[in-house]
Parts: sequence; C-alpha cells; structure tokens
Amino acid sequence: MPTSPTPMDPIDVFWHEGMLKHETGTGVFDSGMDPGFLDVLEKHPENSDRVKNMLSILKRGPISPYISWHPGTPALVPQLLSFHTQEYINELIEADRNGGKMLCTGTFLNPGSWDAALLAAGTTLSAMKHILDGCGKIAYALVRPPGHHAQPTQADGYCFLNNAGLAVQLALDSGCQKVAVIDIDVHYGNGTAEGFYRSNKVLTISLHMNHGTWGPSHPQNGSVDEVGEGEGFGYNMNIPLPNGTGDRGYVYAMTELVLPAVEKFEPDMIVWVVGQDSSAFDPNGRQCLTMNGYREIGQIVRSLANRHTGSRLLIVQEGGYNVTYSAYCLHAMLEGALNLSNPLLSDPIAYYPEDEAFSVKVIESIKQYQQDTLPFLKEA
Repeated sequence: MPTSPTPMDPIDVFWHEGMLKHETGTGVFDSGMDPGFLDVLEKHPENSDRVKNMLSILKRGPISPYISWHPGTPALVPQLLSFHTQEYINELIEADRNGGKMLCTGTFLNPGSWDAALLAAGTTLSAMKHILDGCGKIAYALVRPPGHHAQPTQADGYCFLNNAGLAVQLALDSGCQKVAVIDIDVHYGNGTAEGFYRSNKVLTISLHMNHGTWGPSHPQNGSVDEVGEGEGFGYNMNIPLPNGTGDRGYVYAMTELVLPAVEKFEPDMIVWVVGQDSSAFDPNGRQCLTMNGYREIGQIVRSLANRHTGSRLLIVQEGGYNVTYSAYCLHAMLEGALNLSNPLLSDPIAYYPEDEAFSVKVIESIKQYQQDTLPFLKEA
C-alpha cells in the first residue's frame, strides 16, 4: 500500500468549465413555474453561481496553495453503462436530441445539460482514475449537475448521471475489493444506495435530513430499515437525522456510527460524497452545520482514509445551494481533509446556537438498531 501523504500534499481538483452550461432556469424555487404575480423570479437552486463561488474560493482563497488543478473530460456512453441501464441512457440522449425535457420535479434537462452531465460523470471518473493510477491520494471532483439521486433507471433530485456511483464501480473494476461511500449531503443518497443495494463490496452510508420519499422519482425513504438486500443485506446504512442536528450532533453521528462501521468494513477505497446543503443557511436543508462542523467531518474522513486506504480518498461534489456559505463550507471541508492544524478561513457567521441533546438520543437509537440488525457489525 502506498505511503500516507503529509498534510502539505495537495488536493487534486478536477474541473471543466463546460459544466457551467447546464442552465436550470428561473421560477418559484425549483419548479420552473412563473405564477404571473411575482416581479422577481429566483434562479433554480442548482444554478451555476454556486459552483462559480466554489471554484473561485479554491483558486483565490487561503486554501489555494494546497490545490492542484486538473482538467475534466466527458464520459463516453459505454462508460455510463457500468451503473445505468441502456434504456435510461437512451431516454436522456433522446431528450437532449429533442431540445430538452423535465424528467421529474425540479429536474430539467435543457440544451447544454446533457453535455454538462457527461462532463460531470467523466470528470469524476478522471479523478478516481488519477487515484487508482497512483498519481495522487486525495482528489476532488468539482462537478455539476450533481449525481447521487440518479438511480440506474431514472433521474431524480436535479441529478441525471450518478457520478459517485460510476466512480465506485470503476474502483471495483480496477481491483479494489471494498469501497465505502460516506454521503453527507442533506438529502438521502438514494441513487448510489440503489445501485449497490445488493452488493457486499460497497458500504453505502448516508447522513441526511429525515425527509422520507418525495414521489415516484425518489421512492426510497432513507429510513434505518432500508439496509440492503441479498448479498448486500446490512451494507446500506441510513442515518436520518432530525432537523437542526448541528455540528456536535453530526460529529457524534460520525464518531458513534460511521467511524466504527468503516473500521469494521475495512475498505481499500473511500468515496466521500459531499453537499453543503446541510449548512445552517441552505435553502434546501435544515441541518445547521457550520464551517467548524464540516472541518471536523473532513478530519474524521481523512483519518479513516489514513487507516484503511493508504490515504486514498475521492471527494465528489453534490448539493449546496447558498451561493456564498456553500463555498465557505467547502473550504472548511477541504481544510479538514488536508488535516491542517489550524483553520485557514474564519466563519463569516461564526456562531449558530445548537442543542444536540435530541439528536444524540436519535443517534443512539439508530446505533442500537444497526448493532442488532446489520450482520457485519456483529462479526468478531
């Protein structure tokens, strides 16, 4: 196994500006609807501004000396078939050929969207290949449109192609025996879970707001009892957290649930699926994380990578819709992944009141359920 990097080694960031060409429009929140009585229609939450700020804070923020930039490339259709069905890919190609389509609520494939989706998938695959080829240890795929809701057969939640799922399958196809996915986006990573729901080679862990199903495109509940099937029974771990869980609650969940599960699973690759929509000021979430919480989560994930994967860690961007604070929280997350001794950037909000007492009770009940139910946690 390769030696661990020093904290001064860079994060290899993969990016392509073509992903900015995915236009999601305006309307009432993410509906694309103009009711006719509003003078100002807001941009769809998943718009290019959010990623432009993420890009700029990494290029010009205090973390910039720790970043190495790499170009992304579009995925080829045959590569997509490692996770998605041919029928679904054909549907997307046809929608693009016909000038676009609303695939499900809030999810618009417009002119330019398919090319951006191919870039997002290919850029994530390039980042994973960079790690697998031994060219770097920590790579971050700064991509949009996001992907973790996209299931093998359908789009969902602003997502067309499952970028992280494709990267996980590439790792398995390249010789990795076990891959752990840690998803901290505020919404359940249902697409990634669905893709590996019957596999014991992938441990999918999702910490998310307890939002349940939201319709035909998202039939999964994200509840604790969705644990996998067949050989995959026990290898899907859902951690639905109450609204307002906050920094201390998330760190408690990471320490009490995620850390021991990954230790037990012993992966040789970790994919960290990140969304800053768990932050205190995101329009799509209510989980109240601040920069400090993201930084601590990053440190925990990095420690797991150090112990199990020779420090190999792929980070894949998902949600995060407050145009300013998402960029700040990304900065803090990557500071944590670098395991820097001191914060490089102060929080512009600095303080958000929280009480983790209820969250801790919920986490303890989840812990008991998982210990009683998931076979791999019971093994000696």
